[in-house]
Amino acid sequence: MSRIYRLGLYWLGLLSVAGCGALGYRYFPGPVQPVPEEAQEKGVVVMDDGTVKHSIGRLEIDIRPMTDEELNRQFPTATRKGVNPYTYGYWRPSGEEWTPSRFTVFRLKVKNYEFPKIEVDPLKAEIVASNGRRYRPFSILELENYFYRYAIGYAGNKYGEFRERMDILNSTLYEKVPIFSGQEREGYIVFPPLHPDVRDFTVYLREVVLRFDYRNEPLETVDLSFHFQREVYKAREPRIAGRVK
Repeated sequence: MSRIYRLGLYWLGLLSVAGCGALGYRYFPGPVQPVPEEAQEKGVVVMDDGTVKHSIGRLEIDIRPMTDEELNRQFPTATRKGVNPYTYGYWRPSGEEWTPSRFTVFRLKVKNYEFPKIEVDPLKAEIVASNGRRYRPFSILELENYFYRYAIGYAGNKYGEFRERMDILNSTLYEKVPIFSGQEREGYIVFPPLHPDVRDFTVYLREVVLRFDYRNEPLETVDLSFHFQREVYKAREPRIAGRVK
């Protein structure tokens, strides 16, 4: 059973529950936030905007959780048209006044002013929750398969929407490419939605290549960790402006 199929089943079950108000209280997540700086790895800096930054000399690698509101503002036209690949836009489950999250999205940013060439493979990232749940990111092919389900045939409006989504993904996902000295690169890493029982978790970037040998094979690598948390609360509807309906 593919991850995309399992993701569909996950949301089918979640939205079935969400669409039935008679079931009463449900679990809703608050925004993902970094744990305090003193609880991060040694030397890690937590910025005011929620960015968690590792520095190795003049190499900076940081991760920032993205909210759906930020992603909708990042792609306003696509959101209005309903083709923002990172969110459900303004769609809401039947009978509800809230929109669930489609994915868990982080912005990865790298500034290399230290090494001749480095490389970060986004597909070697992983989320490991304190309760043991693990999540790996979607590849561009997996996301293509996910959105292709919404395209009917190879023509018409639905296929056009599919191409618009893929154009955004191809231009904004973090790509595995060498970053030479003096260069910077950023992009998104997309994970499945987190389960309601996940409150504390770590994002790992594994096997970040700092040096290559004469055959262009990795000579020195490092694993980096970024610690995050979120509140998960029980309510009939999500909190709006600090209040629970």
